[in-house]
Amino acid sequence: MSPRRPAVLRESGSDQTLREHLIATAARLVAERGTADLTVREIARAGQVADGVLYNHFDGKEELLALALSAHVHEVTAGASEPPVAGQGTVEDNLRAFIERGLTVLGRLVPVFAGLLGRPKVLTRFHGAGFQGGGGGFKAALAAYLRAEQELGRIAPDASPDAAAAMIMGACHELILPRLFHPGPQQLTVPPGYAEGIVATVMRGIAPPADG
Repeated sequence: MSPRRPAVLRESGSDQTLREHLIATAARLVAERGTADLTVREIARAGQVADGVLYNHFDGKEELLALALSAHVHEVTAGASEPPVAGQGTVEDNLRAFIERGLTVLGRLVPVFAGLLGRPKVLTRFHGAGFQGGGGGFKAALAAYLRAEQELGRIAPDASPDAAAAMIMGACHELILPRLFHPGPQQLTVPPGYAEGIVATVMRGIAPPADG
């Protein structure tokens, strides 16, 4: 006879396992309030289980938070628009769209990771799972897109896609990182023309026009 399903899963009609339910619950809390000071008791209460139940399904709090963080990152990145396709649209429009997408995703992810700076074990478990995503994933995808455009002759043959990607991602982080030094949730405010200015500078450079 199979074990009786926990009340919270029976009442909700969910087909999740209790482990999956607890990961989803923790991921929701991470999305709503971040990771700083998130406790096992809070996760258990939100999941409608006793505190000790969590330790029957996870090695400890670090494993649960790492899995919740991974689930949150997957949810945020999966909900973002697809990266641009080389040869479609203009390079300028594609880069502007990419910057807007990157700001949205980083705005939701960076504060969450900041709450874990004092919890290296969670970050070690997260990265130990081999997850590829976040800012590093965006930078690699952007550089790959620019290399494809370069092969099509739509950007200069001597340009460095990796350097351009680093500058664009750095400009995105410029708006996000200051939020880490102020407590509480903050609305990300993008200055008017921010993406346009970045794209124009990357595309045209800052050298003075050639004589003649």
